Amino acid sequence: MAAAAVVVLVIVVALVVLVASLSIRLVQQYQCGVVFRFGRVLERIRQPGFQLIVPVADRMVRVSMQTTVIGVPAQGVITRDNVTLTVDAVVYYRVVDPVKVLVNVRDYPSAVLQVAQTALRSVIGKADLDTLLRDRDRINAELKAVIDAPTEKPWGLLIERVEVKDVSLPEGMKRSMSRQAEAERERRARVIAADGEYQASRRLADASRAMANTPGAYQLRLLQTVVDVAAEKNSTLVMPFPVELLRFFDRLAGGGEQAPAVGGPGADERAGPTEPATPAGPALGPVTENVAAAAADGDGRPPAA
Repeated sequence: MAAAAVVVLVIVVALVVLVASLSIRLVQQYQCGVVFRFGRVLERIRQPGFQLIVPVADRMVRVSMQTTVIGVPAQGVITRDNVTLTVDAVVYYRVVDPVKVLVNVRDYPSAVLQVAQTALRSVIGKADLDTLLRDRDRINAELKAVIDAPTEKPWGLLIERVEVKDVSLPEGMKRSMSRQAEAERERRARVIAADGEYQASRRLADASRAMANTPGAYQLRLLQTVVDVAAEKNSTLVMPFPVELLRFFDRLAGGGEQAPAVGGPGADERAGPTEPATPAGPALGPVTENVAAAAADGDGRPPAA
């Protein structure tokens, strides 16, 4: 009798352990449990902790509520302005309704990936290159709206964030954009330099008018220029000639006595005696006559006495 009682006790304990193992389920903090009873889903969602289910009749499926990150592979896309690009993105999503995730869609991570690829090609194809490069936030918002529309209510998924990760341009387009940026910066530099020259000319004009009213300012400016040149420790010192000194000599020369004009009144009285003129020209002196005779003979020697 004792042996039979021990066997029965062992069997009972084994059955209790078996039933407990079939009834007790552990749900983690980041999970939710969905119970199916004879294939039909129960409305009550099991929260984290120990949960009891009916053995054999119930089956519980745990669903992770954590945010999942998937990378969208690089997609070849043609923009609205006919530029071929290679664009990839990253999608952040999480489950908000475990029942819909299990009942309405099969393999929801793969489904979200396929929707993200389609949405990426559709949104990038409607935008031009400048918008894609300059207004990235708007492109990300449009991608999120397009992916979130078929996944939130039907599938119980919430798309938290979508970002375009990288945009690969063709080499020819990169060179063209580099030349465009270089030309734009050169244009800005020229405009800034021209504006600086204009402002400097206005200041110089104001300074010249102020110095014209004060003659001593020219001398002070000359001395300042000499100091600036000497500070460079050069072997050659360039000394500017003051313009006032030239004006002084000009006024001095203009105030002197001027010579009378040739042929004017009184020219005959002041002119000295002139040689009598010959039909061929004026009278020649003795030396000039000898030289002329030698040139006439052709030997280059003066005639014998």
